[in-house]
Amino acid sequence: MSPQHDLPAAPRRVAKHRLSRRSLSRRTQLIGITAVLAAAAGTTAVGVASSATGPSTASTGLSPSQADALTAARVERRDLGSRDASRVDLTAEANRKARAQQAAKLRSARLAANATLTQRRALALAAAKAAAAKKAAAQARALAAAKAAEAKAEAEEKAKVKVVLPTTGYRLTARFGQAGGRWARNHTGLDFAAPLGTPVRSVMAGEVIQAAYAGAYGRQVKVRHADGTVTSYSHMSEFDVSVGDTVTAGQQVGAIGMTGNTTGPHVHFEVLPGGGDPIDPEPWLREHGVNP
Repeated sequence: MSPQHDLPAAPRRVAKHRLSRRSLSRRTQLIGITAVLAAAAGTTAVGVASSATGPSTASTGLSPSQADALTAARVERRDLGSRDASRVDLTAEANRKARAQQAAKLRSARLAANATLTQRRALALAAAKAAAAKKAAAQARALAAAKAAEAKAEAEEKAKVKVVLPTTGYRLTARFGQAGGRWARNHTGLDFAAPLGTPVRSVMAGEVIQAAYAGAYGRQVKVRHADGTVTSYSHMSEFDVSVGDTVTAGQQVGAIGMTGNTTGPHVHFEVLPGGGDPIDPEPWLREHGVNP
């Protein structure tokens, strides 16, 4: 070759060496910057291998095995962190489930307690209603029994034959069977002596069958009663009833007088069962509840 062709060759080689140095410098700077950033982030940068140069280079001065160990440790720490995070998440989920289960148990317990309380209240209310109904039924039965007893007593009272004495304010001056010159035979009744005009009453309810003057008996009234017994009232000064009248026990039929065969004002009272012969009025009156 001629020298003219050899002169430009040298600058090309110089340019190649400069480019190589610049590339190496840039790689070194890049590795240095990466190391600084990795150090700031808490990690260690690993050298970048160049396919052109072959061997790897690190700005931290670590060998490839140390860099690999550091990378593996970093990966393991990341995995441990992930596992720890997973454990924390699992623990939180377990705690949440436990709290939910506890809350559900509390709700169930409250619902059961409310149901029990409601049932107890319902039972108590039913028992109170049953007791009130039982009490009301007992009171109704007692009231009905009282009314029945009252009605029975009233019926018995009505069924009883009411008897009264023939007059008031009296004294007995002659008894049944008594003998004396004033009577043609022994005395046939009771003499109730009382002031003139004292009312004479029918001893029982009945019908007036006589109201007339009867000789020695003077003004005389006879009353027939439901059992057929006839009572007689004599020597009265007046009549207050007529034949056919219906009288009640105690109703006035006349007044004390002195008509007929008598020595003083009185009413001669006789009892004639079935309208026949007279009997002693005293025991008859006592049998009917009055004591002359």
